[in-house]
Amino acid sequence: MRWKKTLTVIGAHAEGEVGRVITGGVLDVPGASVLEKMQYLQENDELRQFVNNEPRGCAQMTTNLLLSPCDPDADAAFIPMQADGTHPMSGSNAMCVTTVLLETGILPMQEPETTIVLDTAAGLVKAVAQCADGRVERVTLDFFPAFAEYLDATIEVEGIGSISVDVAFGGVYYVMPRASELGFQIGPDVAREMLDLGARIKRAAREQLPVCHPEIPAFNSIEFLMFTDDIDPDKHVYRNATIMPPGRVDRSPCGTGSAARLAVMHEKRQIKQGQTLEMRSTIGSRFDASVVAVTRLGTRNAVIPRLSGRAWIYAMMQLGADPSDPYPLGYTMADTWGTEIEHRIPSA
Repeated sequence: MRWKKTLTVIGAHAEGEVGRVITGGVLDVPGASVLEKMQYLQENDELRQFVNNEPRGCAQMTTNLLLSPCDPDADAAFIPMQADGTHPMSGSNAMCVTTVLLETGILPMQEPETTIVLDTAAGLVKAVAQCADGRVERVTLDFFPAFAEYLDATIEVEGIGSISVDVAFGGVYYVMPRASELGFQIGPDVAREMLDLGARIKRAAREQLPVCHPEIPAFNSIEFLMFTDDIDPDKHVYRNATIMPPGRVDRSPCGTGSAARLAVMHEKRQIKQGQTLEMRSTIGSRFDASVVAVTRLGTRNAVIPRLSGRAWIYAMMQLGADPSDPYPLGYTMADTWGTEIEHRIPSA
């Protein structure tokens, strides 16, 4: 074997959503902060292509780059690299990263509880891991401020007409239409239909609803769409379906999406501080979610979300490339990667 590059990767998933973690092979990325490092990776996209494109990756996954923290108050940093690009933060991936850090011994595990602070491009995230018998049983995340940008805004969508949506920031910006108002219930049997509908709604929202983060201009775009549904509001059970480029449904209830939804629900006075909600995914997996504090971000009302879920390690692997491989950065095709991204086959 004569690889010209070798990366050590731990395979993990949080409530069904795959979040692999690079633990070796990348020493560092230029930048004085995790935000600057994320922007460097966005401008120099080779690593993301290498780990996420076929044959080493697939559309239905995230690969997280584990780094030393930039903030002295943090224990580790991570940057999620997804099919469409590199993003500031992901809740399900923070659960995967925490589980990998502790179960592989990168950071020491203390039973029954270990607290670590993760440095992300969107801010510091406190992760509290419940630990027993050498494994992480549950990870609870305390986020940075989340806030609502638009409540019940009306947009015009091609082929649908006028619909009402909410827009909020939970680590990235989400547009959130209600599934019931569109005539369906979230479920795995309508996943493909949700992709087409979600792409049209997100495109309309991006054109008609400009967003402005009060502190970080780099976040000023609607990145994802999340359909919302109510299962049993009296028992505080809800369902989310995040549509992620290039055209797939998040298998988990979506961490940053749940944070954004909490901000909207609190602003509408549908939930109270300290009240625990059950957020379900399209496949039925679960996050517990609550607002632990109310704050301000600039001139905006904001909340501090808390999300709790489980993650499991499923693989330990090494990724590499032979010097003679004609596809050193992999490839994508529209049959599985959809049409939202530019399909290019890099050559050696």
